[in-house]
Amino acid sequence: MSSSKPNSYEKFTDAPPATGIPVSSSNPYFSGAHDHHHYQDNSRMPDAPPYHLHVRTPEPWKSGLLDCFSDPKSCCITFWCPCITFGQIAEIVDKGSISCGASGALYTLIAFVTGCSCIYSCFYRSKLRQQYTLEESPCGDCLVHCFCEPCALCQEYRELQSRGFNMAIGWDGNMDARNHEVAMAPVPPMVEEGMSRDK
Repeated sequence: MSSSKPNSYEKFTDAPPATGIPVSSSNPYFSGAHDHHHYQDNSRMPDAPPYHLHVRTPEPWKSGLLDCFSDPKSCCITFWCPCITFGQIAEIVDKGSISCGASGALYTLIAFVTGCSCIYSCFYRSKLRQQYTLEESPCGDCLVHCFCEPCALCQEYRELQSRGFNMAIGWDGNMDARNHEVAMAPVPPMVEEGMSRDK
């Protein structure tokens, strides 16, 4: 049986009556009347969180995994010497921090030592997908490279080409070409304000 007299805790805290509804407060041991009325007033409660996270939906690849013959030249190079194609892809994905030759040599070394160069190349497929928000299709990156390494490299090569990269000139060459295009862009003529025609 409850007593109608307030206990010592209620005297000193001025706590609202227990309703079963949690009341937020900056102090977990004190919930003043201001906080209670603030959260009881539904008109002042926010409808959404103060910030929104915009998550980009993954895009499909520009070409399919088995569309190798759409670019016969890169297909032949990848089939006979995949280290060249991989080196070109790695240089662009790494934004020039590692050269094409160094990446290709490391790819070849891993292939000779372990026989599984896909262990190395699948990480670059993941990096490429993250940079351009691409779908992980038709299956996981490691599975694609383990079971279809040449096709995966050709698809990545074509993807970078479709995004405006000239794979033959590397990262620095592409950046120089883009800077040159920006410098050569036509500038509209300057029109001086305040000039009037004499009557």
